[in-house]
Amino acid sequence: MTLIANPIYDSVFKFLLEDERAAKILLSALLKQEVRDLKMRRNEYTNLQQTRISLFRIDFSAKIVDASGTERLVLIELQKTWLATETLRFRQYLGTQYLNKENIVEETPGGFGLPIISIYILGHKIGDLDQPVVYVRRHYLDYDNREIRKGVPDPFIESLTHDSIIVQLPYLKENARNYLERILSIFDQGLRISSDDHLLNIDEEKMGVDELLLVRRLTLAAASPEIRREMQVEDEILSEIEARDTTIMLKDKLLEQKDQELEQKDQELEQKDQELEQKDQELEQKDQELEQKDQALVQKDQELEQQKDILRSTIRNLISRNMSTHEIATILSISESSIEKLLSE
Repeated sequence: MTLIANPIYDSVFKFLLEDERAAKILLSALLKQEVRDLKMRRNEYTNLQQTRISLFRIDFSAKIVDASGTERLVLIELQKTWLATETLRFRQYLGTQYLNKENIVEETPGGFGLPIISIYILGHKIGDLDQPVVYVRRHYLDYDNREIRKGVPDPFIESLTHDSIIVQLPYLKENARNYLERILSIFDQGLRISSDDHLLNIDEEKMGVDELLLVRRLTLAAASPEIRREMQVEDEILSEIEARDTTIMLKDKLLEQKDQELEQKDQELEQKDQELEQKDQELEQKDQELEQKDQALVQKDQELEQQKDILRSTIRNLISRNMSTHEIATILSISESSIEKLLSE
């Protein structure tokens, strides 16, 4: 068993890829094509004194050879993150590569850009994909989804589109199933020693020549006091990021709780408004009923007054015929006092 520096750390990862042989082995394994010439391009490495340590970038220009022996020049954009990172950051960096004039091949007619291959090494899982390595390939298709072979690859299309390789480190297993997984086993976080996250415990007996070269490079990194210090700095910055994220998460939780309380109060107020509106409707209905009753009473009063007028007219008509009050009361079936009252009104 051999102790190696953990390449999930930016300082170790950079140290590993600064060795051309190690970089060729890793990239050839990922691309599944031979990388013959490799040049690390000018980069803006992550500043360990800042808190933007979650994303590390490095670019290579490379000559790669496919199975048919065809050689082509490409730009390899390698990005590594050990924290869940917004895809916008990856897109922004990819955009800078498309805009970079240094990526234009001046010898080609029209100045086509170098084909870009993006490699993302992630310290976290994405979605429901459960494979350690995911290849995203492009195909030239016609309208009927038949693959086009004549004129492929076309420099214009290769300048504007790109293939991608995504590595999900959490899915790496101790028992590697193929050459690439044996190469990537140097990133397996399940091999960390319990007392120090900076170191992985690697079994050299399961390694081939290429894997052992990477192991030797990482053994040198583990023995370097400077790299060990840089890893400690990354830990400190990561702790700051986690503390900041925890603070933000707590604030978000409080805000969410307050929003829920406000929403509940709004619902209660809305319910009270509905109750008041219902009461207003009930009162309005009662007012309408009272108004109807008043109208009915008025109508009854009018009918009663009309009946009185008819009765009064009848009494006067009978009096004009020299009938006594007693006779009129008998005919009309009312009392004499009622006759006197009607005549006095």
